[in-house]
Amino acid sequence: MEQAFIDKMQKLLTEQKEQILKSLADKHSEYKKMVESGEPGDEVDVASDVIDGALLESLGAQDSNRLTMINNALERIKQGKYGICLKCHKEIPLERLEAIPYAFMCISCQSENERRNR
Repeated sequence: MEQAFIDKMQKLLTEQKEQILKSLADKHSEYKKMVESGEPGDEVDVASDVIDGALLESLGAQDSNRLTMINNALERIKQGKYGICLKCHKEIPLERLEAIPYAFMCISCQSENERRNR
């Protein structure tokens, strides 16, 4: 794999990481404001606040998982192992890495893994 491609992916992963960190910080701030915003007017407001809080929490979990995958990809770049499938140890196609820069398995191994986990 060419160093120019790896550098491009490292830059993209770093940008995605920064976006997620900003998004998580914004969600945390928004949730904190919602919780501290005073007393709810009625049961509908309470239910709405609970749903909003759960939604923010689940979005945060998704971002958090993606952040972990991005950090792992950045670590693989440092180790010189980026773009190598963790299962079969073959190169992950560049097209897959361009679509999912934090991919850690080739399509074949990922598909097999998903079938097993159903």
